Amino acid sequence: MAKEFKGAYPVIITPMNEQEEIDWEGLKRNINYFINEGVAGLVVNGSTGEFVSLTKEERFRVVETAVAEVNGRVPLLVGTAAETTKEAIEYTQQAESAGADGALLINSFYAHPKEEEIYQHFKAVAESVSFPIMIYNNPFTSGVDISTETILRVGRDVENITHVKESSGDIRKVRDISRQGKGDIQTFCGADDLVLESFMVGATGWISVAGNAVPKLVTELFDAVQNKEFDKAWELYDKVLPLCNFIEASGKYVQIIKYVMDLKGLAGGPSRKPRLPLTVDEAAKLENILENLLTLQK
Repeated sequence: MAKEFKGAYPVIITPMNEQEEIDWEGLKRNINYFINEGVAGLVVNGSTGEFVSLTKEERFRVVETAVAEVNGRVPLLVGTAAETTKEAIEYTQQAESAGADGALLINSFYAHPKEEEIYQHFKAVAESVSFPIMIYNNPFTSGVDISTETILRVGRDVENITHVKESSGDIRKVRDISRQGKGDIQTFCGADDLVLESFMVGATGWISVAGNAVPKLVTELFDAVQNKEFDKAWELYDKVLPLCNFIEASGKYVQIIKYVMDLKGLAGGPSRKPRLPLTVDEAAKLENILENLLTLQK
């Protein structure tokens, strides 16, 4: 039976050593850390996981390693993005065969496809598998802002397209998809600096970059909304918002989270070039934000 997707899901990094090779034991350690912190679910091979910098074999092994380590304890989503539909089908079928609970699928990110091309891409990939698909609208990454109509249409027409990660930054789009798509598609927030607003207009979950740094806090924020404890939710949101704003504005979300993981005594390491480390000023600003947010737990 398919697991329910709901709550805050950290989209985790792919840790590496100084030679820019994947730290497989570190990946396992990080997964157990997040599960022990009580997260609702996890995402691997997302943008924060540097999927574009990984080989096909590495992406497959990340999935296999994560599935084995999670071992059914929380839902596991796998980013299966690719530039062509054929490749996306291959990644998505591998994720299902390996035992993941669902896929996170964006449109082609170089071709700038038209609405009908996006619809047919999502439909073909979803129909190649039986597990749930969360489609992904991120115009800043893909260069295309998928229309509300296309998102609602593909959610209505394709049974196993069950969710959308909405990262356009347009709260009206989150509202319209959430309200008009009831019964067909559910909305996950993909913009860390709009998460409480997204929950207020109907989002049922959050694919969270900030959740890597403060997994308990993002879980508490979601739970507060669920319990209609809105004063508490705003208090938690005010705490995490400086971090969310820094992540969204920096363009260095991968490097930020890897640095955070290193600070926490977990597995982070460098990013693959051409990504460069945080500058001294960026690292100092991040440390100041984290110091104001909470005492890091080693």
